[in-house]
Amino acid sequence: MIDSGVIHNNSVYSPLVVLWLMVAQRLHGGASLEVAVLELLRGLPANFWPRPCKRIRDWRECGKMPSANTAAYNQARQALPLSVVQKSCDHIFEELVAQMAEPMSGGSTRAFLLDGSSMRAAHTAELCDTYPPGSNQHGESHWPLIRVLVAHELRTGLAMRPEWGAMHGDDAVSEQALLERSIGRLPSGATVIGDANFGVFSVACAAAQREHPVLLRLTAERARRLAGEDLRDGIDRAVEWKPSRDDRKSHPDLPADACVKGRLLVRQVQPNNGGAAFLLPFFTTLPSSVEEIYDLYGQRWMIETDLRTLKASLRLDHLTSTTPDMVAKEVEMGITAYNLVRALMVVASQQSGLPRRAYSFTKVRRLLQAFGPALANAPDQQSAQRIMDQIMTCVQQSKLPRRKSKRPSSPREVWQRGAYFPSRKK
Repeated sequence: MIDSGVIHNNSVYSPLVVLWLMVAQRLHGGASLEVAVLELLRGLPANFWPRPCKRIRDWRECGKMPSANTAAYNQARQALPLSVVQKSCDHIFEELVAQMAEPMSGGSTRAFLLDGSSMRAAHTAELCDTYPPGSNQHGESHWPLIRVLVAHELRTGLAMRPEWGAMHGDDAVSEQALLERSIGRLPSGATVIGDANFGVFSVACAAAQREHPVLLRLTAERARRLAGEDLRDGIDRAVEWKPSRDDRKSHPDLPADACVKGRLLVRQVQPNNGGAAFLLPFFTTLPSSVEEIYDLYGQRWMIETDLRTLKASLRLDHLTSTTPDMVAKEVEMGITAYNLVRALMVVASQQSGLPRRAYSFTKVRRLLQAFGPALANAPDQQSAQRIMDQIMTCVQQSKLPRRKSKRPSSPREVWQRGAYFPSRKK
């Protein structure tokens, strides 16, 4: 584990053990604490305890296993400093990006897809105070809501540690503010790709200040004001984007001469679902050709499938932790588990030559969940390589189906329930 600057006493649940067990819980789809403890009792490599405590020595020498109760693990994960979790998550991401992410074609740097989503948290007084529930005409919701922003590398799908904040209440944060907070942690020179929600001056300015190229979709009205005329197919001109009065009101710290130089592109595109053609405007600071830029943005939909994977496959849609500190650890270790699965898919892609997203994330996750302990406990390099070969053989059999025609959508109908419970009153 990386040096966190925090001194820990020797124990069964050392920081490295706790980090791995939290990842294992997420690989099991958000499993309980009991599953994590059983993962420990099944056996972990000796290097998880560089200086084993007396209980570990008794376990190795006398076979006296630690308790199967979850209290000690629960206390250890709560005591683990959040700074250790963040540094570990960042370190794993940086190492995987350095080893597996390749520069984009044409001499350009790698690109990151950014998008926002929401997560539900457990209903506790502390979480409701930090992340207030939403409300509508029917009253206040029960679950605290968290707004989260994710940044995924385009080619590999590797995810950077996300940023999040309250979705409602006095301290609510916007997706644009979360992007401005996280953009400083992107790899140097990485291109920022965002939809129309991020096509605002503050995002373009924040990226320009950190020398990140941008490719931002604009709303028709914003593009029209930037062009100074009605939109038409074929616009490709250099523009100087200056903040509006509303931009300066919401960002009073903008310099008096704030300006972002780039290009305004407008093309008429035809949706592949047979819908009506429409004008699609972009603001970009990339020097690429119009065709390359539109092809690049055409891959933005991948962030939607990545978000679905995080929330559905890894069960990050509804967090179970009961304090803000543990919510942060749960999210960040969930991202680490996601990156480990993505890295395995990248290795498979390098061997087969297939696209890196041509494999089923859920199947590869289950393979890592099943073979991970055996790989970690391999007695020597030869045994580890043999297990790794078995894993890659199974991964190559986990390709997504290539259907000749699109499957029909399921009807929007539900089975009628036999009985209803009354709504709970506050």
